[in-house]
Amino acid sequence: MTGHPALEISDLSVAFRHDNNMEVRALVDVSVRVPDGQLLVLIGPSGHGKSTLLSVAAGLLTPTSGTVLAHGRPVTGPSPERGIVFQQDTTFPWMRVRDHVGYGPRLRGVPARERRLIADKFLKSVGLESFAGSWPKELSGGMRKRLAVATAFAANPSVLFMDEPFGSLDFVTRTILHAMLLKLWKETNMTIVFVTHDVDEALLLGDRICVLVAGRIVDDIVVQFERPRGDDLRSNPRAIDLRRHLLGRLGIEALSKGV
Repeated sequence: MTGHPALEISDLSVAFRHDNNMEVRALVDVSVRVPDGQLLVLIGPSGHGKSTLLSVAAGLLTPTSGTVLAHGRPVTGPSPERGIVFQQDTTFPWMRVRDHVGYGPRLRGVPARERRLIADKFLKSVGLESFAGSWPKELSGGMRKRLAVATAFAANPSVLFMDEPFGSLDFVTRTILHAMLLKLWKETNMTIVFVTHDVDEALLLGDRICVLVAGRIVDDIVVQFERPRGDDLRSNPRAIDLRRHLLGRLGIEALSKGV
């Protein structure tokens, strides 16, 4: 694109002040560079700053200090260049499924006929082509997540942020969505920053894993297992060692010694 990394976060800090005037530092001097096309997984315990970091990087929250650059340009607010998929459903009840997927292209000024082709392409990619005319309320929870993924990719952002998008789903549905996400990522070469607290999900998806604890990056690991990855990771000695290491970094000492 520009010779710059897709995302460059430098010395980022975020502090919140509560009603009792006590200051809480959600992020402390965080610095991360994300190259174009990388699938970076950000992992950490609940309440340790993962979603805050994502919100700042996406332009939804102003930092206390530090900078965020997207392809060399300062991030000062939301932009179509930065998509986001939340854990909660964010569908519009008045839009049919195909219109959801075509919403991003519509905002970019893509003509109606081309929007329909884009929407149908991504609906087929996530197995929802036969539900194009349905309302979101007629879809199951897993199908709504597929809709969210299709909508995000159809918008064609430079960077896609995903904030624990599959955390509420059952194992089988999550497995299906992992495969769909990885297929779309491979086809589009999109830069993705994926937040989770699940070590196994991080190992399955990530090119790289950053561990965020108490608002600080405490580890930054390149994941060197070949793709595609599956359940065989559970019996891979190197994966077992890395899983143990990550659990230890997260402070789950008892579990890290028992895997």
